[in-house]
Amino acid sequence: MALLDWLVVGLFCIALIGIIVWVMRQKQNNAEDYFLGGKDATWIAIGASIFASNIGSEHLIGLAGSGASSGMAMAHWEIQGWMILILGWVFVPFYSRSMVITMPEFLERRYNSQSRTILSLISLISYVLTKVAVTVYAGGLVFQQVFGIDTLWGIDFFWIAAIGLVLITALYTIFGGMKSVLYTSVLQTPILLLGSMIILVLGLRELGGWDKMMEICSAVEVNQYGDTMSNLIRDNRDPQYPWLGALIGSAVIGFWYWCTDQFIVQRVLSGKNEKESRRGTIFGAYLKLLPVFLFLIPGMIAFALHQTQGDFLPMLANGNPNSDAAFPTLVAKLLPAGVKGLIVCGILAALMSSLASLFNSSAALFTIDFYQRFRPKTDPKKLVRIGQAATVVIVALGILWIPVMRSVGDVLYLYLQDVQSVLAPGIAAVFLMGICWKRATAQGGMWGLIAGLVIGITRLCAKIYYSNADVIPGGDTSNIFQYLFYDVNWLFFCGWMLVFCLLVVFVVSLFTKAPEPEKIKGLVFGTSTAEQRAVTRESWNHWDIIHTVIILGITVAFYWYFW
Repeated sequence: MALLDWLVVGLFCIALIGIIVWVMRQKQNNAEDYFLGGKDATWIAIGASIFASNIGSEHLIGLAGSGASSGMAMAHWEIQGWMILILGWVFVPFYSRSMVITMPEFLERRYNSQSRTILSLISLISYVLTKVAVTVYAGGLVFQQVFGIDTLWGIDFFWIAAIGLVLITALYTIFGGMKSVLYTSVLQTPILLLGSMIILVLGLRELGGWDKMMEICSAVEVNQYGDTMSNLIRDNRDPQYPWLGALIGSAVIGFWYWCTDQFIVQRVLSGKNEKESRRGTIFGAYLKLLPVFLFLIPGMIAFALHQTQGDFLPMLANGNPNSDAAFPTLVAKLLPAGVKGLIVCGILAALMSSLASLFNSSAALFTIDFYQRFRPKTDPKKLVRIGQAATVVIVALGILWIPVMRSVGDVLYLYLQDVQSVLAPGIAAVFLMGICWKRATAQGGMWGLIAGLVIGITRLCAKIYYSNADVIPGGDTSNIFQYLFYDVNWLFFCGWMLVFCLLVVFVVSLFTKAPEPEKIKGLVFGTSTAEQRAVTRESWNHWDIIHTVIILGITVAFYWYFW
């Protein structure tokens, strides 16, 4: 990078340090201050944090790489961001009334302590081994590509970038807590948006415009049924993204991620009140419409440039272009001095915000759902220190897991979606039944979670076994186990798994004692008091409805254009 680029990066770091110092000077006397920022966040901070936390390695590498390899198919998952509206309109009132800090804590309020423990374990392990580890791995990979440095001081630059990213982010997360996550996101989000928009504009200019990209991508077929890279809706026989499966699978995963995952919901719980939390989700939904244009389409642009120039993307050992290098290659080859520095700031912002959110959410899960449960009389200030110590441990585990990520890097993204597709249905079913059906019992919720966990682990193990055994999907129609847990497309499996878990909750609840009305008051539809309903009604007006309709309209228009 040129001197001007380094000056831009330096200014970004100074601004970031200023925010962090200001946050660290704020008193954090208890767990609510540390993990929820004192519950005084505005809608701007909430929406920006939702967006910035969401945009991470899976976008910089995975989404852009998917655009370069398969076109518009992965847009289903991004456009499902409208489900943030469900979080704001449906779940926020129940979460706010419950006065909880974590999602497992909410399940205990609604069901029982066993449900809380199960979800805590699932969430904590999956965060450390997937989200934290993947973000750290991708951070090292992206910066190695962008800077074009193989070694520095005799050390592999990948390690310098990855560990440096972890340590810097960990430092302000440990001492600043949720407030540092929220208010650094206010700085990071506009930089990320501006930087990615510049990539989009310069990429289209280099290629020859939008029509040229669509022309090239529309000429490349992705299956034997005539679908091209520009098609979002693909034939239902497509082995990867059948249209019905994609709609069902992305909806199930989207509901789980946006409405029930600690990683996202913790930002909403930090709001001053229902009004700020809901408007934060509406603002976040607006922002979530952008990643298709900021990352996926630049991936398609990189593919089109490779088609016209022949050597735009770096090549893999097997002779195929490296799709995962699409975004960093655009940065390295197209951007002038100064602008490249801005993009680097945007990449830093994306990775740091995601990592900070993961650190804080993981620490909250451990501190509130494990430590405080067994030591309920712990001094509030000590809980803050425990949260800081938990963050340090999670950081250490993330660093230790880097060699594993690097050894399976190209395989990792193939299985990452599988992991989410089997985690989501059971959790989604339990939360959905919990707030929609008064009759759902503690045993029903617990066994719904257990059923989802057992089926999910079975599916993953079957996937690993049959893949390594070079078994062809559909090759043995007589093997029922293979058909159910390997042959069935992962998107359809996700949908059927949700139905099964819903049935488990329903059936078990019918045969067990109904919950006491006092226990579920305000936590389920039809159990809210007149006062609670009045608070909720006062928290929105016609502008909230108008903006909601606009977001849904844009979503429909997107599907129509890329049909």
